[in-house]
Amino acid sequence: MTSVEESDVGILCYISPLPGFSGILKLRYSDFIVNEVDLDGDVVHLTSLEAPPEIADEKKESIADLLNKDNATEIESFRALAGDSGAENLKKFIDQIGSGVTSNDESFVLSPSSDKSYRTAVHNFFKERLKFLVTDTVDGPDSLSKCIRVRLNSGSNKGGGRNSRKRKDRSDKQYDSRGSDNWPEHLGKFLRFHLYKENKDTQEALGLLGKMLGTKPRSFGFAGTKDKRSVSTQRVTVFKQRASRLAALNDKLIGIKVGNFCHVNDPLVLGQLQGNRFTITLRSIIAETEDIVRASATALGENGFINYFGLQRFGSSSVPTHFIGAALLRGEWKAAVSMILDPREGEKDVTKNIREYYKESSDIEGTLRRLPRYLVAERAILNCFQRNPGNYLQALLAIPRTLRMMYVHSYQSYLWNHAASMRVQKYGYNQVVVGDLVYCKEQETDKEMTSSLLEFEDGSDNVISDDIHLEDTSIADLPEVRNTSVKVINEEDIDAEKYTIDDIILPLPGSRISYPLNDIGKIYHDLAKKDGISLTESVHNSKEFSLSNLTGAYRKVFQKPKDFEWELLKYRDTNVPLAETDWDKIAKSCDAINARESDKAKQIKPQIDCRSETDKHDDEIKLSAGNEDAKGNKGGDIQIEEPLNATKTQESQMALKLSFTLPSSCYATMAIRELLKTSTSVAFHKALS
Repeated sequence: MTSVEESDVGILCYISPLPGFSGILKLRYSDFIVNEVDLDGDVVHLTSLEAPPEIADEKKESIADLLNKDNATEIESFRALAGDSGAENLKKFIDQIGSGVTSNDESFVLSPSSDKSYRTAVHNFFKERLKFLVTDTVDGPDSLSKCIRVRLNSGSNKGGGRNSRKRKDRSDKQYDSRGSDNWPEHLGKFLRFHLYKENKDTQEALGLLGKMLGTKPRSFGFAGTKDKRSVSTQRVTVFKQRASRLAALNDKLIGIKVGNFCHVNDPLVLGQLQGNRFTITLRSIIAETEDIVRASATALGENGFINYFGLQRFGSSSVPTHFIGAALLRGEWKAAVSMILDPREGEKDVTKNIREYYKESSDIEGTLRRLPRYLVAERAILNCFQRNPGNYLQALLAIPRTLRMMYVHSYQSYLWNHAASMRVQKYGYNQVVVGDLVYCKEQETDKEMTSSLLEFEDGSDNVISDDIHLEDTSIADLPEVRNTSVKVINEEDIDAEKYTIDDIILPLPGSRISYPLNDIGKIYHDLAKKDGISLTESVHNSKEFSLSNLTGAYRKVFQKPKDFEWELLKYRDTNVPLAETDWDKIAKSCDAINARESDKAKQIKPQIDCRSETDKHDDEIKLSAGNEDAKGNKGGDIQIEEPLNATKTQESQMALKLSFTLPSSCYATMAIRELLKTSTSVAFHKALS
């Protein structure tokens, strides 16, 4: 097996009886546009690249005043804390920066110490007595000691000198300004901005921004990751950074833009979003008739789709993440480690060769030197083996929690998918039956949050695998599930018609959930038993890898897309984008402003379009009359004219553009699957294109 198939993870059924049709997903990354939806229900767009005006001079003046005053008392107090050598180094450093004489020594380092309480006292001294200086901790000459480095507050030297980008210590560790107390009181400590990115995953984009800003990845906060092969816009926060500094990066960034800046008091954390707005273009549509495409699109808007966990949940390699999760739940630590480290079918030769080298040689140091940094789990395990050879459980616990819990969550999702398929196969999609689970009508508050917080990814079809770029960010803790908020459907509920198919939920296994009191509840236990797993008891002592220790959650079985729209398009050139991104809108606005200014300057009354024929094409989109169906979905056709430089051999093709909003725990690819009735795997759509 080179990659997981839908049937392997319980994705088996459809709602609509309509026949499917052929279409290519993500032929261009701009065919998949994702805009985050915040907790207020507002769609996040990049609309401005400008930094707002800030009052920044006050800090410079206060630092200058502090530099010019007599610091003799503070230096003598520091002598009592750090000794004569430390005090003399401090006096020399203050005199140097006060004189304005430039030097390569932009900091000084105090004597090494293994006493943490002493180092804390030194940090606090500078925070309280010499606020124009900041401190951080660097490695000492041996593994037990640390040194305190002292430097001028970066706020007083922003923009720096010629060497400001090279301010690194011997270990190449960049300065960390998190300890700065000279942040203006009128500004929130976190800068929130909108991140627009093309064909880059969230971690990759933030890693690049962090490198350019000289800040660590943990300084950034975000509500959810977005798919790499897409164009996406999401909110991000960063600790103690000026908007003007980030805005200045736009001229240097490729495929990334930042804007819509504001300062806030709290960082974004995983799960702080309502969902995502998708604009998806399916190209090269082939169907028996256009009516089938129209009927399928209308049915998707009216009936929705089965709310499966998509293939992304189970990884993109030949070792699905739920296999590893099952091994962890059984307490098979060595087997789980082998699945993570061993060579994999279909993997790139470079990575495969590294895996084979380790398997044959057991050379940890040599493997780590060759191992790509994005293989986070593999690197964590091997680093642990260097310290604790053969301790497989310890090695697994060394994996960042976000990633290691993904394996267990993947197995929960595997069980859920199979249960959902059995529910549809046995009882259909148009009736509530006795034994089904629903949220109580009287206790509907936060019911969606219960399931969405289980997802550390936000469901925007990010490729989730054990070779993703993950920092050690904490996973959103599962909320406490109260059984009183969920009820089992009985005959009285059926007669009263109080609940509909849209209310049905199924559990993700845990210690605080209820199972359906019909045949579907038994599916969970039967499947888990086949895998040698108990849903109620643990066979080992590691609570983290035990379903009896996880809270569990609930998830709606059927999901309808919100604010659903669709339209058919005709095109000839695959290089012509069929949907407008946030950056397209900004660029168009800038072009319009420049054109108006140019016209005013020339005072030309009869407007003459002097653009090239190719440039003119972008605005030559002719809309035919569209009809509105009862649900408000757009059913019109759009004819995009052939680019003038297209060859005559290019045939007209059909595309289907869809726009809809889904909650954060839902997968857009599962909505597309309901339309096409074909696999959503990357390999399948690559083969089509």
